[in-house]
Amino acid sequence: MLCSNNPSNRPTAIRGRGTSANPVNRFEPLHFVQDEEYEPHQQKVKTRFLKDDSETILGTNNSPDIPFSYTLNPYRGCEHGCMYCYARPTHEYLGFSAGLDFESVIMVKEKAPQLLRKTFLKKSWQPQTIVMSGVTDPYQPAERHFELTRNCLKVFLAFRNPVSIITKNHLITRDLDLLAELAKERLVRVNISLTTLDPRLTDTLEPRTSRPQRRLEAIRRLTDAGIETGVMTAPVIPGINDHEIPALLEAAAKAGATHAGYVMLRLPWAVKDIFTDWLEQHYPDRSKKVLSRITDIHGGALYNADFANRMKGSGPFADQIRNLFTVSAQRYRLNLRRHSEPLNTKAFLRAGQQELGL
Repeated sequence: MLCSNNPSNRPTAIRGRGTSANPVNRFEPLHFVQDEEYEPHQQKVKTRFLKDDSETILGTNNSPDIPFSYTLNPYRGCEHGCMYCYARPTHEYLGFSAGLDFESVIMVKEKAPQLLRKTFLKKSWQPQTIVMSGVTDPYQPAERHFELTRNCLKVFLAFRNPVSIITKNHLITRDLDLLAELAKERLVRVNISLTTLDPRLTDTLEPRTSRPQRRLEAIRRLTDAGIETGVMTAPVIPGINDHEIPALLEAAAKAGATHAGYVMLRLPWAVKDIFTDWLEQHYPDRSKKVLSRITDIHGGALYNADFANRMKGSGPFADQIRNLFTVSAQRYRLNLRRHSEPLNTKAFLRAGQQELGL
């Protein structure tokens, strides 16, 4: 391996992965790139699962633009491999890269259900909605095997503590039995992330996620089971999928979604290089225009961390997207009731005596 000062380091594409590059970890003074002459680039990278021995399970949030205080992440890293994922840089805190490492080195919190139960047993715990997840998808492919999200839902149900879930994977329908029970006491809300209706775009932008029609099917099945389900058109990428907003909301409404939201593309730290590489590879004819629109929306930069604007952006292009979303949501009768109303916290049980088998 050779030391390099090249931060982009974009090798040959790897089938089934969002990126094949491992950009420089901003916390590590030493980094490496592959010498293709002596070590041919891998055509396939297997996912590695590493045990995470964290002794606490809830993450806390105090950002004024995020309307919840606690998150639960059963995993760190995400196999979905979304090119735009704002959570990629969190892997750098573990000594990994925000690139290929983020989607191929997954930290597994095997004790997540037990730690959650321990949290709810504390007299200091005040029942409130916990969001799954903040920096990973709780239904990424790894969940098929580890079932940590499912076992955490069992804990939520036993203690009657509300949970809000966001995912882009049809796998959530596996847990309809638990979700339906939670819904009976208004203890759960689900948001399905729907970025595009074009499966070809999904193939390159979100390679290991469920295809658009499968996500719409998930909305339909969840709604039919009595579970409050909405759609998140996220992220909105100017020049790539912003024109799809009306079609996305129409399709989600027809599938049974009751509410909708959107988030503008965010490109913190290494995500800027990862997304820019993807854009130049797949949309070279419009990459400059797309990047120009992004900088216009974020005050002249590819990313603006200002709490007031980072989620929706500002300026004329951001206003156009906001108006398009608002009109489309009204047209398809979404957000007629306040989905932001808190879930039920009055049903909470300090169920320490219950045996959950965890």
